[in-house]
Amino acid sequence: MSDRLKNTCKTSNEAVINDITRDLETSLNTNENTEGYVIQPGTSEEQCFSTETTKNHTELPKEAEFDADHNASDNEEDKESDTDSIDEEHLKDDEVALTDDQKAERLIMAEELKQAGNNSYKCGEYERSVEKYTEGLRLCPLQFDKVRAILYCNRSAARMKLKKYQKSIKDCTKALELDDKYVKAYLRRASSNELLEKYQDALSDYEKALELDPSLEETRKAVVRLKPIVEAKNEEMKKEMLGKLKDLGNMILKPFGLSTQNFNMEQDPETKGYKINFKQ
Repeated sequence: MSDRLKNTCKTSNEAVINDITRDLETSLNTNENTEGYVIQPGTSEEQCFSTETTKNHTELPKEAEFDADHNASDNEEDKESDTDSIDEEHLKDDEVALTDDQKAERLIMAEELKQAGNNSYKCGEYERSVEKYTEGLRLCPLQFDKVRAILYCNRSAARMKLKKYQKSIKDCTKALELDDKYVKAYLRRASSNELLEKYQDALSDYEKALELDPSLEETRKAVVRLKPIVEAKNEEMKKEMLGKLKDLGNMILKPFGLSTQNFNMEQDPETKGYKINFKQ
């Protein structure tokens, strides 16, 4: 499985800067009320800038802040309920005692449940279709990756209809763990991410789907549509982080009688990187 398919919780650069800034504010605020603070001779670097690492980081990155409509339903999705969870360890243990014929029988039953889920989906009975796909996943032997991937992907489609976008994303990710070339799973995960305004994740999945199937014109249009949105978001975040870094620099430089005004930052037009020049 490729690294990009691992569904890990990521902390944004902005949140990291917030964390660093908060720690330094805690350690340096004791000097805020001392006008004309100076470093005494013989004071060690550790004494000037002692910091304590914050262990519990609770501030959410901005991309996790969804609008009210999404929050209302998705806050209840953080944990799988007993009715739709899949205990793969239990399945693995249960299958040890099964013969090949018994596994084949279970596969047939899982296929029938998948079809029942499809029929319920077509009738607009999305909750019932989720139930049928879940039953199929609990029955289908783990060795049949393709069938299990389809069950997860189909369940994600039903969850999208129910506006349970976080769960839809989880199901697509499971499907892709089983079949990393499953175009439909990339597309559904991209759509769910876009609806949650997680544009960078959506763009990445659309691009991957297009890489696997270049004939997808609607997906190509989605890539064109999302690129400027992602670039604008990244530029906005970069400006915010530079502002936080400036505040951070001022806190560090203050004891030396300096500020970030003593430094000039210029952007390289070719590399888009920055160089800093000192000025008196």
